[in-house]
Parts: sequence; C-alpha cells; structure tokens
Amino acid sequence: MERLLREAELRLRPAPGGELDLTAVTALDTSGAWVLEKLTRAPASGCAVEAHGLTASLSGLLAQAHELNRGPPDIEPRKAWLQVQIERAADYMASVYRDAVAFLHLLGAVSISLGRIMLRPARLRVTSTVYQLFRVGWQAIPIMLLITFLIGAIIAQQGIFHFRRFGAESYVVDMVGILVLREIGVLIVAIMVAGRSGSAYTAEIGSMKMREEIDALITMERDPIEVLIVPRVLALIIALPILAFLGSLAALYGGGLVAWLYGGMSPAIFIARLREAVSVTHFEVGLIKAPFMALVIGIVAAVEGLRVKGSAESLGRQTTASVVKSIFLVIVIDGMFAVFFASIGM
Repeated sequence: MERLLREAELRLRPAPGGELDLTAVTALDTSGAWVLEKLTRAPASGCAVEAHGLTASLSGLLAQAHELNRGPPDIEPRKAWLQVQIERAADYMASVYRDAVAFLHLLGAVSISLGRIMLRPARLRVTSTVYQLFRVGWQAIPIMLLITFLIGAIIAQQGIFHFRRFGAESYVVDMVGILVLREIGVLIVAIMVAGRSGSAYTAEIGSMKMREEIDALITMERDPIEVLIVPRVLALIIALPILAFLGSLAALYGGGLVAWLYGGMSPAIFIARLREAVSVTHFEVGLIKAPFMALVIGIVAAVEGLRVKGSAESLGRQTTASVVKSIFLVIVIDGMFAVFFASIGM
C-alpha cells in the first residue's frame, strides 16, 4: 500500500490541489480506501487532491477510513498533584457510597425473604441450608481448632515471658481468658470464615452470574435471594457462634498447655485461676457479636458475587474485594461492640 501511495504522489505532485475522478471505480477495498485517504490528506507533500465520483456504498468505506485517520488524540495537560489526589478521594468516597447502598439493598432483600419464610416455613430450602451448614461449619472445625489453639498458646507464651519479669506469671490466666472469650476467639474465627467461606460464596455466586444461571432462576420465577443467598446467610449465622465457641475452648486449652509446659503452672491451678478471672459475661460478650459478623460476611459475599461480569478477571477481583471488605467490616463491628459493652459496663 505504501508503494502505491508513493507512485500516486509522484504522478500527482506536478498538479497539487487537483481533482481525482473516480466515476469509473466499481470496486474498492480497505487498502484502496486508505490510499485515497492518504492522497486527500497530503498537504505536506504538495499533492493533496479532492476525490469525487464514488458511489454511495464506496463513499461509505472512504468515509470510515477518513474517520479512523483523524490523527493522534490531543494530549491532555498534566494535572496538578493536588487535583489528582482530590479526584481519587472523590472516586473513593463514591465507591464507598455505592458499596453501602448495595449492602443495604441486599440486606433489605434478605430481611424480606426471611420474613416470608417466617410466615411460610415451607419456603425455607432446608436441604440447601443444611448442606451449606455442613460446608461452613463441620468442615471448618479442624482448621479453626488448630489456628485458635496456636493463637491461645502464643498469647500465653508471650504473657508468661513478659509477666515473669515482675513475678506475675499467674496473671497470664486473666489475660488469656478475657482476651480469648471477649475478643480474640470470635474475631479470629470470623476473619477465617470471611477468608474461607466468604470467598467461596462470592466465587460460587459469581460463577452462576457468568453462566447466566441467576437469569435462568428469574425466568423460572424463582427468587435468587431466597434460593441462593438466604441458605448461605442462615448457615453462616448458625455456624459462626458454634465455631467461635469451639475456637475459644481450643485457645484456652492451648494457653493452659503452654502455661503448664513453659510456665510451670499446673492445669488445676490454671483452671482455678480461670474460674476466678473469667465470668459468664465475658463468654456472652464474645458470642453476641458472632451472628452480626456472620450476617455481614454473608451479605458482602453475595453483593460482590452479584457484581461479577463475564470474565475470570472480574471473578478474581470481586472475590478479593469480598474478603478484604468482610475482614474490614468484621473488625469495625468488633470495635463498635467493644465500645458499646464498655459503655454499659459489661
């Protein structure tokens, strides 16, 4: 094509600004259209011409070549650093607002579905709920026990190591008991559930969205919220308090074992000291937070799953966002409950 263009320029250069009669042209391909476009846009070489005589169909192809050959886009002026930061902050605030609206919207939809189920219990998908409970709860018990056991052991070891300087090794029992039952036990379990089950929920719902299975449910007059999301949320609400309870026991056992092997404190003394330091209130404070954390994890996972588009990249991005947002909100909820319980003296 470049060779044809050079030959045409050499022939037309003696008569710049002339006309090119294309009345006899009956066929024109893309290469020919590009050559004509170059000739009509060659003022620098002194051979710009005006083409006329093409039929309507061929003129359309030449017009498309003209549109595509507008030249490089204008370079936007570089923005000031402060302006860029302000725009980023505005985009972030808009994203937070959209996330909050989507969360509240789905929370309301789930609440309505739960209300319908309470009025008509037969609407509850028992099989799906039990299956999700098996996945979220029973299959997660081994890893939850292992992690919380290690957390309790580490807390006890560090407490004994530092309290030993002041001759106050016995206070490690108070620290382990209160931390595990009020904060660490339920918080660690909730974070692990967000990473393990929340990501799985997002990936599952996102895959259904990509394969248009959710659209198929709507076509069959099935409510996707009731079929897909409610069983998963209910399973999380039931399983997380149980996992938090078992995890707290494992953490206390790990702390007692380290206190015995590393601190020289017998199990009988550890248990007696634990009874004195810890009350049922500490246990209740930890378990009260668990259902709310489970609800947040389930709703966030469903929201991000429904946002998945038609690509694997979108699925991975929304799964990552689900885990990050769930962990962040779990920590925020834990802090809010800590302030609330402190204000009422619990």
